[in-house]
Amino acid sequence: MGKPRMPARRTSAAARGRGVQPGERSDVLVKGGAHMSSFTTEEIAYLRGQRLGRLATVNAAGEPHVTPVGFRYNAENDTIEIGGHGIAATRKYRDAGRRGMVAFVVDDVPSPPPWRPRGIEIRGRGEALSEGGKAIMADFDDELIRIAPARIISWGIEAGGTRRYARDVR
Repeated sequence: MGKPRMPARRTSAAARGRGVQPGERSDVLVKGGAHMSSFTTEEIAYLRGQRLGRLATVNAAGEPHVTPVGFRYNAENDTIEIGGHGIAATRKYRDAGRRGMVAFVVDDVPSPPPWRPRGIEIRGRGEALSEGGKAIMADFDDELIRIAPARIISWGIEAGGTRRYARDVR
């Protein structure tokens, strides 16, 4: 008798990456000119309007760890950067540097009602860097975690919308 088989997952067209058209991606102005971002204009605006997210990492034993973090969207690198006080001594910093596999979520429920949750999940490669953290906030430590997106899932970010958009990033 073998392992029980899991039923096949059914996903919507948006969850398979068909919800975002190539023209919806954002041109981001950086030093030396514009480049195509992995994020849509609405996603970038949402990220820039938020201050707190949650970072999930995995340790050497495969155990997950989630923690609230301060962050910023870095347009020049088209990445998410996470900093803080004493970050180099944290489990999240060690795990990101060791495994490199992370997920990051920013979400909220704006008021007034109706109930319309919105947010963005970014899965990708986390890198523990020894400098750059002060660019996020002057009193943060030098170290930071940089996330290069491999998969982006957002929901409720577009004006008055509730649609879910998901796509892989190349």
